[in-house]
Amino acid sequence: MRRKIPGTDLLIAFETSARHQSFTRAAEELCLTQSAVCRQIAALEDYLGILLFNRVKKRVTLSEAGLLYAKQVREYLKQMEHDTLSLMAHRGAGGVLELAVIPTFAARWLIPRLADFHAQNPAITLDLTTRAEPFMFTDTPFDAAIHFGDPVWPGAITEYLFGEEMVPVCSPALLDGATQIDPEQLETLPLLHQSARPGAWREWFEVAGRPNVNAMGGSRYELFSLLVEAARAGLGVALMPRFFVLSEIASGELLIPSPYVLHNQRSYYLVYPQNKVGSPSLQVFCQWLRDQASAYRQEIEQNPGEVENAAASQ
Repeated sequence: MRRKIPGTDLLIAFETSARHQSFTRAAEELCLTQSAVCRQIAALEDYLGILLFNRVKKRVTLSEAGLLYAKQVREYLKQMEHDTLSLMAHRGAGGVLELAVIPTFAARWLIPRLADFHAQNPAITLDLTTRAEPFMFTDTPFDAAIHFGDPVWPGAITEYLFGEEMVPVCSPALLDGATQIDPEQLETLPLLHQSARPGAWREWFEVAGRPNVNAMGGSRYELFSLLVEAARAGLGVALMPRFFVLSEIASGELLIPSPYVLHNQRSYYLVYPQNKVGSPSLQVFCQWLRDQASAYRQEIEQNPGEVENAAASQ
């Protein structure tokens, strides 16, 4: 059956004209004459039976239908370009997986482990895009996502990876030669906060036996990556997910001044749509990620004080 789809050349001319709100500028970008672009737009409007542009004197503006169609065509062309480049790059072998990831999680936990995945699966390419909030898979090109929160994602399968342990970290210079201090001493130091978790320090002090501490004061940073840099610069004590700062702890740039750990009620999950369950490339990645997460959980369970001991030995 013949599909009711306009020619790609017409769609490209329309998307370019819609983006510039000008047939002249579209013609310049496409290396065509203005009259050629006008003919293509007219041909597309005739095919659809709908006016996509309002023409007033020498100006053109998108109609209401044109605004909606332009957005849809732009995504269609973008996906077609992506699929074409992927096919050209891999010559039909392996595949490309589009992953939506939490920025700091990707930088601090996932990417350092990806060399192992690529060594085992050289035919599979992973494309990472940062997304901090849940989304509908049907509206995006993503094959899977890493999610922090609760195991709820409509229309998708969620698999538990591991929980989160929050520990205080600071520059050794902040402690004047000490490696461990009491919670009472820690509360006198500048506290650094992550903006999205304003109550984290209060909860940590409750775990440390200091429930009445006013822990709301101090600088706030939007990203954990900024919080790490602030702690390294000696600006105060930051409360961080433990795995985010393992390299800084190992190098001695940061230490854990108190052994109390705040266990977050939320966790990290692998999420993927139900209709992708049969994807061979996705299943290979999922199994690899399960194995990596399992190894990390076992490491934490077997060595619960590993990071604290490393800090104490600095």
